[in-house]
Amino acid sequence: MSDLRVRLLLPDEPTNWPEALTRSATFTVLDAWTGISRRIYGFPVHRLETEQESGVNGILSLVEIKHPLLGHYLVTSPFGSYGGFAYSSPEARDALLAAARQLGDELGTEYVNVRFDPGVSAVGLGTALSTDPAEPPAPVDVPPEGWVQDPIYSTFLMDLTPDTDTLLHQFSSDHRNHIRKSLKRGFAAKFGHLDLLDDAYEGLARSMHELGSPYHSKAYLQSMAEAFGEALEFMVLYGPKAKIAGAGVFIAHGSVITNLHLNIMRRYRSNYAGEYAYWKVIERYHEKGFQVFDIGRSLIGSGNESFKMKWKPRSQLLAYWYALKPGAELPHINQKSPRFRFAIATWKRLPAFIIRPLGPYLIRGLA
Repeated sequence: MSDLRVRLLLPDEPTNWPEALTRSATFTVLDAWTGISRRIYGFPVHRLETEQESGVNGILSLVEIKHPLLGHYLVTSPFGSYGGFAYSSPEARDALLAAARQLGDELGTEYVNVRFDPGVSAVGLGTALSTDPAEPPAPVDVPPEGWVQDPIYSTFLMDLTPDTDTLLHQFSSDHRNHIRKSLKRGFAAKFGHLDLLDDAYEGLARSMHELGSPYHSKAYLQSMAEAFGEALEFMVLYGPKAKIAGAGVFIAHGSVITNLHLNIMRRYRSNYAGEYAYWKVIERYHEKGFQVFDIGRSLIGSGNESFKMKWKPRSQLLAYWYALKPGAELPHINQKSPRFRFAIATWKRLPAFIIRPLGPYLIRGLA
């Protein structure tokens, strides 16, 4: 592919990317997503593409994070699970990754993090990148030289094609029983848009506080809803006496509905509020004709992963590839890292009037 070219798009240059690539790169490659990071947090966005005479055959969207506590780095899919990267040839993939490393060097970043589902981002390539018939096919999730994989996250994909009764009978008897019990505990789920903004923010901010994690501002959620329009829905879970019990954010992209956030407040979990919320989400998006429910990423070995596996999804290890400076270690910016244990425990104890204004400042570095 001697005519392959890599191009860095101008900041406000409109894209002309093939639908097959943007679909495979998920909604996190779209200006609607990266624009939120730029508007709310002021992060620069760097968009790369590879092209030939036949057109664009690779895309990579990176956001530059600079935070006094959490470092300076480039990342795809900021505040999302994965995506922002797709390619239709091995050469396009490697050219984009080489350009990303060079860009990181030019900007003086500590590392570059490209995170994606290799089976989806490799458009039309199946499970092999090798084009030499004399070589055995290499797994698509093996990073090229100069990159290392951190096998820490999986995402979970649930097919919604059967009727909901068929789905229900795929679960274990215990899980079916918990779902049925949840339907009798007085919960109600409401789906909407900006009409639910206030309650969705309260449900997410409170539940994240209980987990010891900072959360975005209400303006972030509002910006997201305005950018995605009808492709985004909030879900608010109400308990008995109409009290907020949890909330979620769901984004549609093609035939996939993605769980961006779905959190339940602790005091409602023993009454199977999580089972109720997930089942109502499944019912809604099955009725709307979506084929796949992307339940979202979880740390491998976490309790969150165990809960998601009850829904019998397909577990997909995500490629979390890092280009590091010589001698540097993987950053491990997640709740299992020892460096965050004290911070998480402290955050849980702080009152809401402190964490609400401080949370967006901290989470802006956790993209």
